[in-house]
Amino acid sequence: MEFLSWETKDYVTTVTINRPPANALSRGLILEINELLHQVESDDNVRVIVLKGEGRFFSAGADIKEFTSITSGEEFSDLAKNGQDIFERVETFSKPVIAAIHGAALGGGLELAMSCHMRIVTENAKLGLPELQLGLIPGFAGTQRLPRYVGLAKATEMLLTSDPITGKQAAEFGLANHAVAEEDLESFVQELASKTAQKSPVAVKFALKMLQYVKHEQYHKGVEAEAQSFGTVFVSEDAKEGISAFLEKRQPVFKGK
Repeated sequence: MEFLSWETKDYVTTVTINRPPANALSRGLILEINELLHQVESDDNVRVIVLKGEGRFFSAGADIKEFTSITSGEEFSDLAKNGQDIFERVETFSKPVIAAIHGAALGGGLELAMSCHMRIVTENAKLGLPELQLGLIPGFAGTQRLPRYVGLAKATEMLLTSDPITGKQAAEFGLANHAVAEEDLESFVQELASKTAQKSPVAVKFALKMLQYVKHEQYHKGVEAEAQSFGTVFVSEDAKEGISAFLEKRQPVFKGK
């Protein structure tokens, strides 16, 4: 694989996203995540998966440059649906997936982290969905998962302002399981993963399956609508301006078109 590497020790597989400088989630990287799940699902030596990022960030978001090669709303909707499907596979995976977050988990990076079963963050990490700042909306189920963790009021504020929260706040709001000092992240996550890996794989599988029933009954209707809206918004003039401004490192001027 080009963007992912992993190693397994004592039933814990640590997967590292390595796509510098920001570990941006390209279509290729997302497909690699899906391929990885295929490979480890039937591997009895893998009981827990830890997902982390190399370098400064867990993942600072989607690959904005890649967006410039897409022209139609239908293709953007298909892109969103594909990402949603793969992240849904992470969330419903039969083995626990733990996100170890440092630096930043923004946009698609946070959407990936929210699909994991648990999230451990550094206290000073930044977590948010800044898509509206680019004239866009989240497309990988971010609009549906974030309210489930932080509540509708806080999710609305985070979406509409694009302001991130810290790792410490994420733990307080329920978005993260724990916030720890940066130097303690690896040891904390490994201890949590090891404790989980010691449990019966059969019992863990069914426990995770039962937790899926907690989902809001309108979730799947919401992500379907999100994918369609993702395509509609992406072909707007404001979206084109937002992407251009991002790539040109300037403030966007939105006209509401």
